[in-house]
Amino acid sequence: MTELLPLMSYCFVMSATPGPNNVMLATTGANFGYRGALPVILGIQVGIFVQTMLMCVGLGSVFVAYPMAQQLLRIAGALYLVFLAWKLAGASVAGSSAPKAVSFAQAALFQALNPKSWLKAITMASVFMPAQGNMLASALLVSVIGTVVGMPCNAMWALFGVSIRSVLKAPRNQRIFNLTMGAILLVLAVMFLR
Repeated sequence: MTELLPLMSYCFVMSATPGPNNVMLATTGANFGYRGALPVILGIQVGIFVQTMLMCVGLGSVFVAYPMAQQLLRIAGALYLVFLAWKLAGASVAGSSAPKAVSFAQAALFQALNPKSWLKAITMASVFMPAQGNMLASALLVSVIGTVVGMPCNAMWALFGVSIRSVLKAPRNQRIFNLTMGAILLVLAVMFLR
């Protein structure tokens, strides 16, 4: 257990701190409630689980051999963040003729473009993957720990959004919140291009 503590701590820090996924979850929770955010939480976790497994079994070597692939991924991720910012900035509280929440599939696929998720998966594979033992079992263990730690962190961000939902009943407050969250995603997109 003491060997897993650094991995669990790293997963907690990466999952609980602000980033594209958590901005998306807070906005989804605020606009569509916890039920609307649940597919997003599950999609994020499935996407990160698959990404971590792939990194742990050797996909990371592709980035070493082809550094341009990582740069293209960063640009695609930044462009997708701009799209998400636009989508989240236009969201309304459920009950009106609102745009739909981000879906399970969109959240899962977003992890392939999310630079923070790539950083998390690459670090988990390179720093925390046990050197000895069965590679597949070790990759599964690292990926499961990431999911077990990440799920409640993501739920916390969705619940934060739900908790401010009553304040957002006023259209002006909701518009300010959605524009602010969209602006945060735009700032993240610019930061990822650096």
